[in-house]
Amino acid sequence: MNIIKPPLNFPGTALPQVTSQAKKDDDPTASFKDTLKQVMNEINDDQITAKESVQKFLNGEIEDVHEVMIAAEKASVALELTVEVRNKLIDAYTQVMRMSG
Repeated sequence: MNIIKPPLNFPGTALPQVTSQAKKDDDPTASFKDTLKQVMNEINDDQITAKESVQKFLNGEIEDVHEVMIAAEKASVALELTVEVRNKLIDAYTQVMRMSG
């Protein structure tokens, strides 16, 4: 089965960029923390944007239902991806803890 990859400029496919502050830090946990914080803020922003789009659509401020659906799906996919990554990290941690015992 062939996997279809979206073009690089497709919304939601951009990888989070590490902030310049994180690049300057020599401490890898600080850069991980900054990157994680940035990604979580972006996901939160997507959720807020989707909620605002739905509200504007319901108020009649937005007539294009496609715009609303795209914002909602982008937020949904970002949240689902975050949950799956968290689950994988927890699974990996659990496996490492089993190996040490």
